[in-house]
Amino acid sequence: MFKDYTKIIIKSGDGGNGAVTFRREKYVAAGGPDGGDGGKGGDIYFQVDKDKNTLIDFRYHKKYKATNGENGSGNRCNGKYGHDLYVKVPIGTIIKDAETGKVIADLSNPDQTELILKGGRGGRGNSHFATPTRQAPRFSEDGDKGEEKEVILELKLLADVGLLGFPNVGKSTFLSTVTEARPKIANYHFTTIEPNLGVVKTKDGDGFVIADIPGIIEGASEGVGLGIQFLRHVERTRLLLHFIDVSGTEGRDPVQDFYTINQELQKYSEKLSKRKQIIVATKIDSKQDELYQELKDLAQKENLEFFAISAVTGEGVPELIDHITQILKTLPKEDLIESEERMVYTLEDKGPGWEAVREGDTFKVTGRAVDRLMGRINIEDNESMYYFHKCLKEMGIDQKLKELGICEGDTVYISDWELEWEE
Repeated sequence: MFKDYTKIIIKSGDGGNGAVTFRREKYVAAGGPDGGDGGKGGDIYFQVDKDKNTLIDFRYHKKYKATNGENGSGNRCNGKYGHDLYVKVPIGTIIKDAETGKVIADLSNPDQTELILKGGRGGRGNSHFATPTRQAPRFSEDGDKGEEKEVILELKLLADVGLLGFPNVGKSTFLSTVTEARPKIANYHFTTIEPNLGVVKTKDGDGFVIADIPGIIEGASEGVGLGIQFLRHVERTRLLLHFIDVSGTEGRDPVQDFYTINQELQKYSEKLSKRKQIIVATKIDSKQDELYQELKDLAQKENLEFFAISAVTGEGVPELIDHITQILKTLPKEDLIESEERMVYTLEDKGPGWEAVREGDTFKVTGRAVDRLMGRINIEDNESMYYFHKCLKEMGIDQKLKELGICEGDTVYISDWELEWEE
């Protein structure tokens, strides 16, 4: 089964917590704090696997998680780092943020590896918080939580040549004639229900890849028929062969068919509609002369190259293949994803680290920065609380609460803690 679109959830590892420990050794009266740091959580990477050609492995496995970092311990022993997770995908996979639709990474190169989610930072042990005036800190820092994201995986086939055309115009027969591919061939519409790839071996030893793209009919850009799911595969091709039946057996108008397909390409992508295109009249072994001439005149009118073939008898096929070979030498390969900065989600990408609001007689302070702050506070320890108030001032939270009108004795919720405000 060919699978070219799926959604999965990925989560990087949590950072380990720092330790609160003190050195206890014979003949050492005041060893001081020696809590080690927590280990960093594992990162999430996506990596191209040359042995994969579909996204079928993601059909049942929907969640991927890197391991957490371990907690720190005494004697300044740091926790182990979490193991990074490498998610293997086929070449041509695009990773998008499911929420925004923005491209995170385009894995279109062999052996390409991209960092997608960073693991949470490990928390610092109490040894980091010792000062000349605070020699026995009884607090440490919790590790940061890892990031969790839903992402879209889209596979866009990496082919040099794409075959366009309505169903049953001879694309699959042509593909089976010029390559080793063996697509299903029958005399009914939508015989081809998934993209087929084949490699053409040329006389000079070079080769190129052809993709038979099904389902592009009127309304495809809005999802009609097999729909928009296959239009994405055309984006990667450098050259389009537009197959049009001139036998008249289907009762179709070849000129109208040409404009209908191209309108769908333009609706889907303006850039795609300008891709180099060759008109290929098919089934000329049983052609209707009037339809054939109309299509030939159309090619001249649109200033497009025109070839006539019969995939069954082989007429015109060698000449078309030779011409494609020469054309591809003049068409550079390009990154078809619009140039934009590749995103890696980090803990800093969340915008402001905190937000303070007033709700009636109470005040609330929320945000990742205050979550991290509360993770390193021991409310039962005076030195820890002093450190807490100092951080509130340095972060500007103290000033913001005063601007909101907080007074002595008012209730303030900071993260999950309910506290009484003291000047």
